[in-house]
Amino acid sequence: MIKLTEIRNVSKLLAMKKLSFYFLLFLLIAGCQKTTEKDKSVNTEEDKTLSFPEKLAGSTIYEVNIRQFTEEGTFNAFTDHLPRLKDLGVDMLWLMPIHPISKTNRKGTLGSYYAPSDYKAVNSEFGTLDDFNVLLNKAHELGFYLILDWVPNHTGRDHSWITEHPEYYIRDEEGNITYEAMSPTDVWWDTALLDNSNADTRKAMIDAMRFWVELGVDGFRLDHGCGDKIPLYLWEEARAELDPLRDLFWLAECGHETFVLDGSYADEFEVIMRDVVKGEKKADALFKWIEDDMFKHGRNAYRMTYTSNHDLNSWVGTTFERLGEGDKAFATLVFTAYGFPLILSGQEVGLSKRIEFFERDPITWTDSLGYTPFYKSLVKLKKDNPAIWTGSIGGFPVKIEDNENVVGFMREAEGNRVIGIFNFSSNSETVKITNENAYGSYSDYFSDKEFNINDSPLKLEPWEYLIFTQ
Repeated sequence: MIKLTEIRNVSKLLAMKKLSFYFLLFLLIAGCQKTTEKDKSVNTEEDKTLSFPEKLAGSTIYEVNIRQFTEEGTFNAFTDHLPRLKDLGVDMLWLMPIHPISKTNRKGTLGSYYAPSDYKAVNSEFGTLDDFNVLLNKAHELGFYLILDWVPNHTGRDHSWITEHPEYYIRDEEGNITYEAMSPTDVWWDTALLDNSNADTRKAMIDAMRFWVELGVDGFRLDHGCGDKIPLYLWEEARAELDPLRDLFWLAECGHETFVLDGSYADEFEVIMRDVVKGEKKADALFKWIEDDMFKHGRNAYRMTYTSNHDLNSWVGTTFERLGEGDKAFATLVFTAYGFPLILSGQEVGLSKRIEFFERDPITWTDSLGYTPFYKSLVKLKKDNPAIWTGSIGGFPVKIEDNENVVGFMREAEGNRVIGIFNFSSNSETVKITNENAYGSYSDYFSDKEFNINDSPLKLEPWEYLIFTQ
């Protein structure tokens, strides 16, 4: 017969074991919750550090001309190219304006992309809004960011605002809605100049941009974005309303104002390249510009560098016309010395013609010059080396040589070092590396040729360039 005291002892023991079990279970759950909270905290922190523009620090932007990209000139045809661009390694797609184009005062047969008749619709020549959505979703699935070219300075002459809200526009001395002339030969008579000092104009503009943000685009390239007619408080108001909806990238077609927007054009850099090719300036002017630009805008400025864009290609010339034998050397400088790089549609196959602006003129995708491996290696070089990333994340460019016809720099960040040495002349040049911190044994990124950098002069052939990583 079991005694009552024994039953109590067994019950007590079972209770203790049960308590121990629940205690252990509590600790386990608490530990899991703590780990989950910690992971969540880490992920949240990572998300904070991976917002625009910093998430583009090691990236390349690719400019897309839907009209000329394929024989069809449609969203659907371009979508088929996305896997190829993914293989190229670019991260952000910038689509030139996709809106319907006004017919009144139209230039050429098809008109200018920059004379929109409706900010909330797509050009029917390119396809439907559903087609655009397919493109956008496919781009996101492949890991691309996609930004739209936005025209805030003016509309086309067919835009409904002209009749419904004429108060949105600027008028000439005779009271007529006017247009802008950038020069005697660059007159935008197919457009109507907006009055962005009018609060109602800005409200309507931001409402139109909201349509695309809610659709899922990742930002905007702002045409003529910081001109005399565009008040910067437009972008302050736009960002206050739209940034909370989605992490957005704001790129301005201007050479300044990066405190309000995320990025801006380094247009003067390309102008100096042309001056160097023509012999009007020495290569030293290129590095001097970088130093001056950092001085003016700070290390956090995101400056878009390039050897071509749609305007340069159509109105000034191809890279071969403008930069001659230095084409690849300047492209390599763009990817390594400063800022974040842009590739224009077709550059990766050695685009050798000026693309028509107002007519159909499809790009030929035959890479007869073998440029695709070159640009693919540049994109990878940028992505793999934090030393040459954009802004203060990347390394400070330090001059390391003594020849006015040569650009030689060293950049270091996160234990990574990149050295670039460029002969920007049509003559052989001898250069001495004056910074002893750059001394060491290296192999050229492109040729794998071995070099020992010391106080002995280094000879460079015309337009030769060397990139060392460590």
